[in-house]
Amino acid sequence: MTPLRLLADIGGTNIRLAWQDQPDGPLHDTRVLPCAQFPTVDAAIAAYLAEVNIRPPREAAFGIANPVTGDEVRMTNHSWCFSQSALKASLGLQRLVVINDFTALALALPTLAPAQLRQVGGGAAVAGSAIALVGPGTGLGVSGLVFPPGASHGVPLSGEGGHVTLAAQTQREFDVLAILQERYGHVSAERAVCGAGLVDLYHALRRLAQRGGKEISSAAQVTDLALQSNDALALEALDLFCGFLGSVAGNLALTLGARGGVYLGGGMVPRLGTWFDQSSFRARFESKGRFQSYLAGIPCWIIDPTATPALHGAARALDIAGSE
Repeated sequence: MTPLRLLADIGGTNIRLAWQDQPDGPLHDTRVLPCAQFPTVDAAIAAYLAEVNIRPPREAAFGIANPVTGDEVRMTNHSWCFSQSALKASLGLQRLVVINDFTALALALPTLAPAQLRQVGGGAAVAGSAIALVGPGTGLGVSGLVFPPGASHGVPLSGEGGHVTLAAQTQREFDVLAILQERYGHVSAERAVCGAGLVDLYHALRRLAQRGGKEISSAAQVTDLALQSNDALALEALDLFCGFLGSVAGNLALTLGARGGVYLGGGMVPRLGTWFDQSSFRARFESKGRFQSYLAGIPCWIIDPTATPALHGAARALDIAGSE
C-alpha cells in the first residue's frame, strides 16, 4: 500500500515518524530515531522509509523544534538545517507542511482522551476559553490555542515563548540565575527549564554550596539522584526546575487568559511521576499576587508522551492546509 502522508515530530534529540493512508486514519509504523545518528533530516527520513518498507508518500507534515519563518529551517538545539522546497523535491512530495513542533502539539490538544492526561491542581476547564501549552524537553516549547468567535476549531499559536527572560522570585533563585547569567548572558526560561537547564541548575547549586557533589552530565542523572538516591542537591535542583516551570506556565496562562487549561508537554515532566504533584510547580503557578484566585481554578494537565500527540497535530496541519 502506498501511504498518502508522512508525519514527523522533529525534536532536538529524537525524530518521531509515522504514516497515514488517509486523513483521520490511524498512524502506522510509528518509530523514534535519534537525531544524532543521521547527518541530515533527509537521511533520517530515508532510513525510516527503508525500515518500514514503504514507498515515498505523496504528502508530508513535519512539526519541528524551531521557528519556521521561511524556506530555510535551521534547528536551534540541533545541527540539522534544510530548505523546505529542496526537501519537498528530494522526497518527491506533492505537498509539504512544516510547522513548529509545539504548534503541531497544540493542534492535537482537543483530540486527547482523558486517559492520556493527568490533572495537577485546579478545577474544571472553561469551554471556549484559550488553552495554554508549555513543555520542557531538549528545549522549552510554548504554544496554545485560541477560539475566535464563530471559529469551528481552535487557532494554534506559533511563537518562541521558551526564550522569554526568566525572573527570580527568591534570593536563592537570584543567586542561581546570576551564575547562569555569567555563562549565557541572557537567561531565558529555556536556560533553566529544559534537560540541559536542569543540569545547569544542579551545577549552580554545587557552586553555591562550595562542595563537590557529584559530576553530572545529563538531566536523567539529576532526576535519578533526586528521586532514587534522595540526594539533597539534586532534589533542590529538581524543585527549582519545577518552580521555574510553574512561574512560566502561570505567566502564559495570564497572558492568554487560558481558563481552558494549561497542558504540560515534552518528555521531562511525565518522568517525574507523582513527585511532581508535591513539587513547587503548582504553588508557583498560582503565585501571582492579586490574580492568585484566578489561577487557582485553572487546571493543568500532564500529557502522556507515549500517545505521540504531535504526530496527530501534524496530520491536522495537513488537513487545514488542504482545506484553505
